[in-house]
This record gives sequence, C-alpha cells and structure tokens, in this order.
Amino acid sequence: MEKHTYNVNISWTQDRKGMMCSPELKKNETNETYCIEVATPPEFDKGIPNIWTPEHLFTAAVSSCLMTTFLAIAEYSKLEFVSFKCDSKGILEKLDGKFVISEVLLFPEVIITDESKRERTERILDKSEKACLISNSITSKVTMKSKITIQN
Repeated sequence: MEKHTYNVNISWTQDRKGMMCSPELKKNETNETYCIEVATPPEFDKGIPNIWTPEHLFTAAVSSCLMTTFLAIAEYSKLEFVSFKCDSKGILEKLDGKFVISEVLLFPEVIITDESKRERTERILDKSEKACLISNSITSKVTMKSKITIQN
C-alpha cells in the first residue's frame, strides 16, 4: 500500500480551547467542513469540562481503530454478528516527569447468535487488536478484555 496523508487543522478560539477540522471531511452536498471543539481537560490548570480533549481523542483513536479493523476482518472472514460496541479508558499518568497515556483499556462486546462461533469471534477480535494500526503506532500499553454474548 502506498503512503496516505490525513490532514487536521487546529485553530485557537479562546481560553484553553480551539476548533479542530479536516479539509477532507465535508458535510454532504455542502462545502462545509466537519469540525469538533477541543480543549484542555478539567484535570489541568484552566481546563474546560464537557469538551473533547486530546486525551479523549487519543483513546477514541485506539477504540475506533479496533472497531474498524474488526469490521473489516469479520467481513473478510464472513463472520455474522448482531452488534459490536467497545467501551474504552485511557489512563493518564506522569512517568519520568512527563504526562503520558500509559495504557488504553478496551472492552469490546460482540453479540452473535450461534454459540459455535464464540471461539472464532474471539480469534477475530484478537487478530483485530494485533492488526490495529493505531495500537501498533503508539507506545502505550493496550489491554483488551472482550465479551462475547449469545443472542437467542
């Protein structure tokens, strides 16, 4: 595969927040760009509550990469499933005098209808975690605790 580039533009708006946009992400039938507000988290000096933070986005990148990788592998493997969801937690701590996201905990849950597909689903989840390009690009520990539920 050739190299790909993903563009993100950040502009400060006020205080400790700004607007994050990508020129590649356009709303349907308009030229308006999708943007989200980002801010310093409230745990830091002058942080702002209830706004997406870099820490949330970092955690979301790992979690959403797991999902999209799972969806691709499940499709190629012809795995039938009812639903996929994934809760996640990014652990921020100070190590060697620097703030880092030391670990990302992933809690994927897949609902299937056939008990005989449980082990296969687990293998596909494990393969997805190992193949996730975001997890492979970071130094944070990634821990996954999956749950597979049978829907009758």
